[in-house]
Amino acid sequence: MNKLKKQLLAGPYLVWIIGFILLPFLMIVYYAFTNADGGFTMEYLAAVLDANNRKALFLSLELGVICTVLCLLISYPLAMILNGMNIKNQSLVVFLFMLPMWMNFMLRILAWKLLLSKNGVINSFLSLFGFPGVYILNTPAAVVFGMVYDFLPFMLLPVYNSMTRIRKDWLEAAQDLGAGHLAIFFKIILPLTVSGIISGVVMVFVPSLTSFAISEVLGGGKVLLIGNIIEQDFMQGMQWNAGSGLSLVLMVFVIISMALMNLFDKEGEGTAIW
Repeated sequence: MNKLKKQLLAGPYLVWIIGFILLPFLMIVYYAFTNADGGFTMEYLAAVLDANNRKALFLSLELGVICTVLCLLISYPLAMILNGMNIKNQSLVVFLFMLPMWMNFMLRILAWKLLLSKNGVINSFLSLFGFPGVYILNTPAAVVFGMVYDFLPFMLLPVYNSMTRIRKDWLEAAQDLGAGHLAIFFKIILPLTVSGIISGVVMVFVPSLTSFAISEVLGGGKVLLIGNIIEQDFMQGMQWNAGSGLSLVLMVFVIISMALMNLFDKEGEGTAIW
């Protein structure tokens, strides 16, 4: 009887999974392997090899890697500083990390568009002190900047969480045995935070690879990523078959990233918040 009750409680969750994950995925697979007449074809999967699609895919991979590396370089020392402050209430730190995420995603991107514009606040402030202006809007640099700004908490949280699990007495024991700061970092801290790094890399790389809104707003339509082409196929050209084919190819990269995370972080230590 109790088992039946538990199964009934899981009913709404199963309906949600089937209706909003499984069925849309099956529709993508169907459209990716069929043409307008409903016949089987591999044309739309092979379309990723077209010059424009291939260029957009490589640019997405390039900007995704750059964004991930920058987020890691910023987050890791910041996480070490926060962990060294001996903050007792970790939930407060998590709250501060997530606070910017409460604002609407598009509003934050549009705000940075105004700040980075030619006559925006940043350039006005720089010109006030006689410094040259910064004109990166509608360039890949602006897109990377927006990605780093939006996805930084996804790297910072797992890295910081993995660092909080390192016991202070381990570091003190290493110092007592004569280990220097570099030795402690490379032999204790870094190996024990690999799970957090892997989780953070995946959590940043996947959304940056599939992003299209940031490149549309901060790139001004001049920075074409694979996500932009898929969005145009679905929303503007109504070419569901072409969009589904590219989406399925892009899903391969997402699955590979998730598989790597499961391989290196089997217990989910890097993704846990507390």
